[in-house]
Amino acid sequence: MKSLWAAASKIYGCALHYLRHFDGLGPLVLRLYIAPIFIYAGWKKIISIEDTIAWFGNSEWGLGMPFPEFMAWAAALIEFGGGIALLIGLGVRLFSIPLMITMVVAAVSVHLKNGWQAVADPSWLYSNDRVIEASERLAIIKDLLREHGNYEWLTEFGSVVISNNGIEFAATYGMMCFVLFFSGGGRYVSADYWIARANGAVPV
Repeated sequence: MKSLWAAASKIYGCALHYLRHFDGLGPLVLRLYIAPIFIYAGWKKIISIEDTIAWFGNSEWGLGMPFPEFMAWAAALIEFGGGIALLIGLGVRLFSIPLMITMVVAAVSVHLKNGWQAVADPSWLYSNDRVIEASERLAIIKDLLREHGNYEWLTEFGSVVISNNGIEFAATYGMMCFVLFFSGGGRYVSADYWIARANGAVPV
């Protein structure tokens, strides 16, 4: 029994030894998933920067933030530049910090009042009164579409839903940046790794 356990442990140890060469795949998948999201969000802010500044500064229908011009440009450039950096794996740990901060600010200033869910679903976790009321309105919308519209055609590519705009996405993206802060860009698949290797440093 001991010899069998020793053999299994040896095989497992060898497997882990060789699997270390694939450590970079996890961070790579996170980077490839989240980078386009940040790039697109930042680019949208940049190309409509005047509207973005107005939204950041207006206290009636916007966020009512101080220094709206600075905050708007900061958010836009952090998301756009940080997304590009994550995509190529350059300064991953460094850029993860302002991206996390941006997600925290977005969660608190924009989404927190709506609860957790991004899409209203009373059958799922973290539903609140807002989500329950939204589901009641959604039922009315569906009834109207069935009565007065071609419901099968309208829903051919997906069901009708109501966006709750909660903190779910911002929290998820923030947590992904949190993971990247500790993991780095990944072995073999990031610019950070090859820069560290060229400098004789321990690979990321």
